[in-house]
Amino acid sequence: MSVRTGEIFMSNRPTLAAAIITYNEEENIQACLDSVTDFVDEIVVLDSISTDATKEICLKNSKVKFFEYPFDDYKKQKNRAAEKCSTEWILSLDADERVSVELRRSIEAFVEDNPDVSGAKFPRLVQYLNRDIRHSGWYPNQRYRLFRKGDAFWERDVLHEKLILKGPGTSLKGDLIHLTVKDLSDHVKNVNRFSSIAALGRYNKGKDFSLFRLLFKPPGAFIETYLLKLGLLDRMQGFIIAVFAAYYVFLREAKLFELSVIKSDKPSNLSEQYKKER
Repeated sequence: MSVRTGEIFMSNRPTLAAAIITYNEEENIQACLDSVTDFVDEIVVLDSISTDATKEICLKNSKVKFFEYPFDDYKKQKNRAAEKCSTEWILSLDADERVSVELRRSIEAFVEDNPDVSGAKFPRLVQYLNRDIRHSGWYPNQRYRLFRKGDAFWERDVLHEKLILKGPGTSLKGDLIHLTVKDLSDHVKNVNRFSSIAALGRYNKGKDFSLFRLLFKPPGAFIETYLLKLGLLDRMQGFIIAVFAAYYVFLREAKLFELSVIKSDKPSNLSEQYKKER
């Protein structure tokens, strides 16, 4: 384990840490650190033993406390990172996220006021193919990310981990910028992985293949994303997102066919962490 401590907290105001989990994030981590360094008291980075320059980049920042732990689960890693924070408040970030100027101001005022709540949520604004996506079902997509230490924990649903508060929460203004994918090839890879996780999760909960869903759910997903959720206002990017939404649903249902009819063990792109349970 490698650790670097930050400055000793001298102020009486409530303290704030940024908690970030990483693995081979040399392309993203610097901008993430830059977006929080000036207003947090410490930055805890829990790295899954990266093989690129992630560690070296992090250790150049005097506020970073750098830890290494082999990856086993996203929720466990995020909970470990939170445990290593020595502050009253924790801001949990992914390496591909950046705190906007407006959100920074909201967080600073929130922490200074030290309200009697467990946490705060705020919108996530995705930047996709050089465009801010404000429709297509991708915005505001509010998430709890700021919480009092000990008053929240990370849990996992079928696809993603989410923060569970032990007490009341509130909302803040300002966007958390999310660079969700690098390009279309990266989007294809993500859709392939998440559709596998979703299909296996559905199978394990007792759902079997349906030809009706395979035929009608994909076009329904396109119509919902592009028309009902106003993806058309996101221009060409919105159209592409809607097509990917349909593709995701198609893959999910087709992989359910693999699991329940062909009786395959599990989608081949999933690690040993994922298992067939019936």
